[in-house]
Amino acid sequence: MKSIIYAGLDVAKPSFVLHLAGKIITLPNTKVGHRKLVLALSKHQNLQVICEASGGYERGIFDALCAANIPASVLNPRQIHHFAKSLGSRAKTDPLDAQLLSLYGQRMRPEPTAPRTQQERQLAELVRHRRSLLGALRAQQQSLEQVQYAPLRRELKTLLKQMEARLAKIETLIGERQKSDPELERKSQRLTQITGVGKLTAISLLAEMPELGTLRSKQAAALAGLAPYARESGAWKGCRSICGGRAEVRRILYMAALSAKRYHSTLSGFYQNLRAKGKPFKVAISAVMRKLLLLLNLALKFPNLVLVN
Repeated sequence: MKSIIYAGLDVAKPSFVLHLAGKIITLPNTKVGHRKLVLALSKHQNLQVICEASGGYERGIFDALCAANIPASVLNPRQIHHFAKSLGSRAKTDPLDAQLLSLYGQRMRPEPTAPRTQQERQLAELVRHRRSLLGALRAQQQSLEQVQYAPLRRELKTLLKQMEARLAKIETLIGERQKSDPELERKSQRLTQITGVGKLTAISLLAEMPELGTLRSKQAAALAGLAPYARESGAWKGCRSICGGRAEVRRILYMAALSAKRYHSTLSGFYQNLRAKGKPFKVAISAVMRKLLLLLNLALKFPNLVLVN
């Protein structure tokens, strides 16, 4: 078998830097730049691109690579940061970062990131826009509570009505996106059978964690950042703690867990037992979030599983 060639790609908003076979190429982060990148990479066989998640600026590039059937791994920047520290590397420039990503691929050989379908991408964009709009709406509502000047209050009230109308429109689009996809509709209905999980919670989870229902329990917990990691050395035993993972998935599960700890018969008893043992609220609610996530994963993995609420 031929060895894989790993190409490092350091992505920024205006441009990206490619390190391939010892050469450095800088291209604009535009559709034209994406086409030139695909053309440069298509000249090589057994190639895999390695890049970091860059606040969404890598999404257009990743979609272009997937469309050209070029495997790519989108990694957590923390992994690359710790890898650089392990090498004693202190200098940081875009070309050096691209070279570092190539080296990471050679040493660690990460699996390619699975591409999302067009439907999954559209749903994720809608859900994220709704979250952003909801945050802006709440900020304006808090501003209105502090304003006394009548003309400004009228202006803020008008703005709030406009934002509420936009929010309603986005939620309508989410509903239409859900109904147009039978598989998404089936998964959403299955998740809402679990006490504490509403329609928006279910659809938000499916948008932020489309892998749900295909994972092992430990994989699901780690992906959401809800897996407790041990901290031990010799005779010293530290407290286990969660870290990493998808922060937005945890925020969604937190709100669902607040409801589940009150109304879900099994999870409510689980939460009360932890509190009775002296566990702090954050520890107990994190454990409920993890249990709830595993239950959601099992519900999708085994459609005929009878759910206990």
